[in-house]
Amino acid sequence: MRGRLSPRNHLQEAHVRKLVPAIACLALAVTACGGGGGDGATGGASADPIRVGLIVSLTGNYTPLGSEDKKAVELAVEQVNAKGGLLGRKIELVQRDDKTAPDQGIVAFNQIKGQIDALIGPVFSNSALAIEPLAQREKIPYLSLAPAQEQVEPIKSYIFVTPALSSMYAERYLQYMQATKVTKIAVAHDTKSAYSVAGHKSMVALAPKYGVTIVRDEPYETTTSDFSAIFTHVKDSDAQALVFWGSGAPGVTAGKQYAASGLKVPLFLTASQASKLWLEPMGAAAEGMTVQSAIGVVGDHLPASKQKEVIDQMATPFKQKYGYPPPQFAQDGYSASLLLFEAIKKAGSTDKTKVQQALESMDLVTPNGRFRYSPTDHSGLSPDFISVNTVKDGQFVPTEWAEEQLSKTVSAE
Repeated sequence: MRGRLSPRNHLQEAHVRKLVPAIACLALAVTACGGGGGDGATGGASADPIRVGLIVSLTGNYTPLGSEDKKAVELAVEQVNAKGGLLGRKIELVQRDDKTAPDQGIVAFNQIKGQIDALIGPVFSNSALAIEPLAQREKIPYLSLAPAQEQVEPIKSYIFVTPALSSMYAERYLQYMQATKVTKIAVAHDTKSAYSVAGHKSMVALAPKYGVTIVRDEPYETTTSDFSAIFTHVKDSDAQALVFWGSGAPGVTAGKQYAASGLKVPLFLTASQASKLWLEPMGAAAEGMTVQSAIGVVGDHLPASKQKEVIDQMATPFKQKYGYPPPQFAQDGYSASLLLFEAIKKAGSTDKTKVQQALESMDLVTPNGRFRYSPTDHSGLSPDFISVNTVKDGQFVPTEWAEEQLSKTVSAE
């Protein structure tokens, strides 16, 4: 009859009833171990770390710069992990050395591209430009620590820049010159540095807007060790200032030779020299020189504000740990970390497309200033967050003009 079970069927039914709870438990165990949610969202592979690539110069000419970036990124990771990480997951750095060489940057990227959720670095513009097309091809969110203009002009969807661009440093100096009635300048630039070339190009293009004429234009190369000819040419001109575009060793060499030359024309240096790495070898010779920097370098001179709070969040533990204030390059590394972490948080995931989209809608205050990335702006900053400083007693101190401008900027935020 229908509805009646034989003794054998009764036994089979009993076995099935026993198996159902066991199967349910097994399913729960698989889920708990991360069997679902392949995009890295919470509830998925939550036990796995978020892996962030960091490629910087740890050997070669830019070792001093890259090592400061590394310290700052590590500090940012320590701070986030101490609070439980992101999305319930710890952050893990996957570090490589580009050896201050573009080809080694490519090697480093290829070693880690399949292991990482996002990338920070390098500080050397030539390496950054070499890695950029690879990161774009692999669709890896990439926050560059180099300020070369070409990285974001034209826009590449996955490429973002953290330092102010070379053009912004050029424009900030021109604003300062206009305010202080400097109308004729000499410019020296490193023809082998993408950062220097971009800065020089922007200064030449923007100078007429601010009523400034370039009366001497002096090229040099990264390997140049004698700048006396440049100083002689400037001395024989009617320039009111010499703007020196360069990174690393040339900044120290030129600075020392300038001090010894007796040249009375003021020397203007860019943010590549906004560091103890330049101040210490320069010693007393640096006194009175003009040096640009990110706003974070002169945080002690800012009024109480959200901007100052974020700067102190980095500067206080950095100084406690290393014994000196965070230089320009550390500001860049820490700012890149904050931007990336906020993007992952906003995305609710490490899915690369979602993180890229979160970066494109970013509005965040960092030690470098307030970033407003958009689909048409992957640099995010404005010249308003750049300080023009003089060296006083071995410290970078904002000029009166810069202090007034920065106070207005942070008060408006």
